[in-house]
Amino acid sequence: MSKIAEIRMLFEAKIKDGIPNPPGSFDQRDLDRVKSDKYLYRVLEHCENNVQLAVEMLFNLMLWRKTNAVNEITEENVNAEYLRDGLFFPRGRDIDSCILFIMKSKKFVKGQKDMDALKKVIIYWFERLEREEDGKKMTLFFDMDGCGLSNMDVDIIMYMITLLKNYYPNFVNYIIVFELPWILSAGFKIVKGILPARAVEKLRTINKDKLKDLVAPEQALVSWGGKDDYVFKFISEGQTKSQESKLDTDYSPGEMVSLSPSKVLTFKTEKDVISAHLTIKNMEDSIISFKIRTTAPEKYSVKPSSGILTNGSSQTIHINVNSGFLINSVEKDRFLVLCIQVPKANLSQKELSELWKNSGGKADEYRLKCDCHETEKTTVTKDEPDFLNVKLSNLQDSHRIIMQNIKVLKVYQISTMILTFATALLGYFVYTSRNTHSCDAL
Repeated sequence: MSKIAEIRMLFEAKIKDGIPNPPGSFDQRDLDRVKSDKYLYRVLEHCENNVQLAVEMLFNLMLWRKTNAVNEITEENVNAEYLRDGLFFPRGRDIDSCILFIMKSKKFVKGQKDMDALKKVIIYWFERLEREEDGKKMTLFFDMDGCGLSNMDVDIIMYMITLLKNYYPNFVNYIIVFELPWILSAGFKIVKGILPARAVEKLRTINKDKLKDLVAPEQALVSWGGKDDYVFKFISEGQTKSQESKLDTDYSPGEMVSLSPSKVLTFKTEKDVISAHLTIKNMEDSIISFKIRTTAPEKYSVKPSSGILTNGSSQTIHINVNSGFLINSVEKDRFLVLCIQVPKANLSQKELSELWKNSGGKADEYRLKCDCHETEKTTVTKDEPDFLNVKLSNLQDSHRIIMQNIKVLKVYQISTMILTFATALLGYFVYTSRNTHSCDAL
């Protein structure tokens, strides 16, 4: 019997026993989750593959959902002011394409909000993100920039983490603490000390310089040093879905994925790093796997170069030009995105390799050209010298001169060593001759 089937059987037996509640005490909408293998996989993974713990978690989260009427929480019955003040909102994605759920901590002032109403708003957002992301992981992003002691509340942070630990299985990718002021570091040490070991592994305390390691500049707000000039405005769930469908302008019906950019990767130089970014979104109802190839693999670092996307999810690919290559050299290169359908999201590497091996000509292919930012290009015309060739020629001349100087220096070194040896030898003979004369005189 598979572990998923075992969890389902043990859970059904547990609720039939009526301890501590009869079967009818659970919401039927929650009981329907047990029918989903995908959901039970989440619970099992959250419980580190332990079937008994998974059954206990499933039972307890059902009880919590019924007790708190979680399925009845909507934007119509939570505090509208708290929804619209911008304390909590989703925006952008991390390097693993997981949605960022942001707490703009500067907007929180201790003692000014009803905590019960605020907790209800947090549950609303978690439920909404579960629906919109189809259970894919999210990243908690605590924006602490500009915060003081009045903006720090350990209880509300621990409440969010407790929800994710006990009632939202396998729902967290990272916990990012951004620009933590030193005055609040003691508070977060308390939080870190309470966190379970698995949560501590996901915790990242970063500043603006390190943010790009977890969130691409295109996905980061301008206030974080990124390129997204988004200004928060609450949009209802139905409106969000409508807007998302309008954004897929580069997608043609029948294609597996939508690419952004769709045709040309434009490389730019920022802080001496030449890079481009590509976002892949799964437009299929099924799960897909993608691979990225290039005509010049020695020139590029592509992260990630492959992956799996569930329906509607997306992934941002970071493409860096390796050191030693000039930005102009990218123009002749090409990239190829390959996509195939796969049966499930949690495939082992061996299973995935077999699927790709047997895919034959079934993979969808998307080709992209490369270009570089206009300000970085070297313009060459018939009437002007080739600047790049001149530069390389100058470098070669300098190298030749240096090598000649090294050869001359080696000659001087050898001559000096010979003279030093000859002087030492002569001195030795003089010294020996004098000692001989002295002995004869005696």
